[in-house]
Amino acid sequence: MSINSPQRGMSPDYELADTVVVSTPSQLRAIADPLRSSVLDLVLERAATVAELASAVGRPKSTVAHHVNVLLDAGLLRVVRTRRVRAIDERYYGRTGRTLRIAVVRRPGETETPVCVNELSVAAAESIPAHEDDTLYSTLRHVRIPPETAATFWRRVEALIREFSELPREGESVYGFVAGLYPSEQPVLPEPRP
Repeated sequence: MSINSPQRGMSPDYELADTVVVSTPSQLRAIADPLRSSVLDLVLERAATVAELASAVGRPKSTVAHHVNVLLDAGLLRVVRTRRVRAIDERYYGRTGRTLRIAVVRRPGETETPVCVNELSVAAAESIPAHEDDTLYSTLRHVRIPPETAATFWRRVEALIREFSELPREGESVYGFVAGLYPSEQPVLPEPRP
């Protein structure tokens, strides 16, 4: 398989962990930047050089190199291989994990949930043009279930997310896919009368 033409519909052309937990301040700052988020998404398709990433995002190589270094320092990217080009080693970067799971870390005694940007808020902002063009596919459902059932269901959603991530890279549009499962304050019907 050629480095520049990965097989379509396959996982990235390098090994990576299924999940990496993001919990440190440097990691959270690293993924909060939209350009760094784009870089992380791009290397899910295949490992890429700074020049390839810069071309894909339409930014200068020096800018992209800075953001790649931030992701490297945060442990979210790594060099997966190198190639010698005219006495210089060209580095190919890949993610450390297929899924980045954000862990909420609280200080001792802290009870409030921190306010932060997450995948759902990013998706909400990104989906505005699709909503206005009536090309947004979305649904929201509430179901009363025990936590164990929610955890089992979420594992099935994660499998669907992996399937979506491995779809062949073709066509003209990049589609976003967001999923969330959370406890809500929705009302509950009382037990039926006998």
